[in-house]
Amino acid sequence: MQVSLSEYLKTHYRPDCEYIDGHLVERNVGMFDHSWIMGQAIFHFEQYRESIGLLSLPSLRVQVKPTRFRVPDVTVVRGDPHEQILRHSPFVLIEILSPKDSMSSTQEKIDDYLAFGAENIWIIDPSRRKAFWADASGIHPSPNGILIAPPVQMDLSIMWPPKY
Repeated sequence: MQVSLSEYLKTHYRPDCEYIDGHLVERNVGMFDHSWIMGQAIFHFEQYRESIGLLSLPSLRVQVKPTRFRVPDVTVVRGDPHEQILRHSPFVLIEILSPKDSMSSTQEKIDDYLAFGAENIWIIDPSRRKAFWADASGIHPSPNGILIAPPVQMDLSIMWPPKY
């Protein structure tokens, strides 16, 4: 759906949509595995809040370009961002894949995050129980399911959702 930037900024969507060059893009959220990993990631980063000043936020709007707003599943910033929409490069951006997410849409998000200057981009695939990190050279499998953003590391082997 096409909407103006001002309309997007004043509207609350449930769940929040991304805004890409005048078009609303729905996000694939709401499944148990997705929510479980999101909660675990936020809980994990909470242990670093006091010691190194990291703040983890779910579904925060991030303005990656003048006409592009992404909504990562988890955004980790240093300190208090002091803004309702993040407009500066975060410490970690986490995308949790859903079965409907395509490789091309995921790569487009990664490209936006890299151009924005994100320090660490993590991709988590709950259905395959795999983790990846991304940089300008591509998407890389994370050894042993451990994601690293010095001085932080997250071992996904203890964070996967229960199997039914």
